[in-house]
Amino acid sequence: MWFYESLYPDIKIGVKGKIIHRKKTPYQDMQLYSTPRFGKMLTLDGAIQTTEADEFIYHEMLTHPAMITHPNPKNILIIGGGDGGALREVLKYKIKKVYLVEIDKDVINISKKYLDKICQKSFHDKRLNIVIDDGAKFIKNTKERFDIVIVDSPDPIGPAKILFSKSFYSRVNSILTSKGIMIRQSGSTTLQADELKSSYKTLKKIFPVVEVQLAAIPTYIGGFFSFIIASKGTNPKKLNVKDIKKRINKLRLRTKYYNPEVHTGSMGLPGYVRRLLG
Repeated sequence: MWFYESLYPDIKIGVKGKIIHRKKTPYQDMQLYSTPRFGKMLTLDGAIQTTEADEFIYHEMLTHPAMITHPNPKNILIIGGGDGGALREVLKYKIKKVYLVEIDKDVINISKKYLDKICQKSFHDKRLNIVIDDGAKFIKNTKERFDIVIVDSPDPIGPAKILFSKSFYSRVNSILTSKGIMIRQSGSTTLQADELKSSYKTLKKIFPVVEVQLAAIPTYIGGFFSFIIASKGTNPKKLNVKDIKKRINKLRLRTKYYNPEVHTGSMGLPGYVRRLLG
């Protein structure tokens, strides 16, 4: 059968595959497909979330630019990320603890059962604290302070809409340590330009350092996909290739996509993105 993404009313992406699991959770319609080109593919409410074949690009760009930029990240918060991909990458560092706050426990359960190539053994790590809760609610109530906050949320639709608001970003800022960094996905630079522009302008009012990075992810249509880094001080753009190589070698970090050249090169924005951001 064919799966057609319904995220946009005027554009389709079709992926041929076989549905192997489907569940209507309290929060969303979750479907899992087996596809010949991309391996297992998870969709939520008709939108592709992750696939075994290209998830490493997204998850590495969502984590390493912030983790490498911070001088010594120890306490990490992941909002969303129920597939375990971002968690897997964070656990490559010598951190003390990581909170994963996922509103839908069924996403975690399905990932453990079917997406073990993505989550691997990350859900069994002793440094992990899983919290089944709304991310915005957790941030509002927590007494913890974090060096890195990773927002691995869907697009601003339904329960995820609040995770793009000014009040949410202000609360993120308040729970970050003095050298804290937030990183999040901010959508396609073409098909979700308003989402990127809005988040960028809002974060510029809250954080002294805000940078945008780009990557191309095959199953996220619309050309370049964007990520925003908001920092209380350390600028990811000021790290040079030599410094990044030293940090990577010291950590013995193994990645498939992210590297020092990608770190610096991904912040070289094309003209249309620069004009979009003002």
